[in-house]
Amino acid sequence: MPLNIFKLAVLVSGRGSNLQAIIDSIERKELNVRLSIVISSTKDAPALKRAEKHGIETVFIDPATYPNKKAYDKALIDKLEEIPIDLICLAGYMRILGEEFIQTFSGKIINIHPSLLPAFPGLNAQKQAVEYGVKFSGCTVHFVDEGIDSGPIILQTAVPVYDYDKEGSLSQRILEQEHHLYPKAIKLIVENKLSLNGRTVAHKKS
Repeated sequence: MPLNIFKLAVLVSGRGSNLQAIIDSIERKELNVRLSIVISSTKDAPALKRAEKHGIETVFIDPATYPNKKAYDKALIDKLEEIPIDLICLAGYMRILGEEFIQTFSGKIINIHPSLLPAFPGLNAQKQAVEYGVKFSGCTVHFVDEGIDSGPIILQTAVPVYDYDKEGSLSQRILEQEHHLYPKAIKLIVENKLSLNGRTVAHKKS
């Protein structure tokens, strides 16, 4: 593998279906990257098993062994700087990253969120959408800043909300779109097809 290959890290806490979508895209050669490491904040996250199955290095960093959030984030920083990493993808990562982490990897952290941001940030976005009565929701890939789901938007996909929808049914349809959107956004970054100007993420013409 070339020395200059684009190196990816994925932070997880749960089942890892978006992680799997990234792995599948790499194995189909749609993404020219090396998934160097998967780091989990929970010991038994199914995402770790997914990564191990594909021969990817996995690490569980236990929040309970650190005195505070800042110390935990420093452990994350140290681990990622060992590699080093070109892009960090949050995939169901259930911890809020601190200022030091975000500044250390400024412009190199992205997340996928199950709503059309800026609508319904934070937890239970699909439930919020159903309860609010919107006719469309969807998913958003965005750069991560110090706010909650507030960073510049890279890509979005809209998903209709039907009258009969519950949180579960809407979540499933959004998740299907997430699996397409996240690798697509990563590919744009890997191929240097994005430029960031303030809050605006422009797509460079080929």
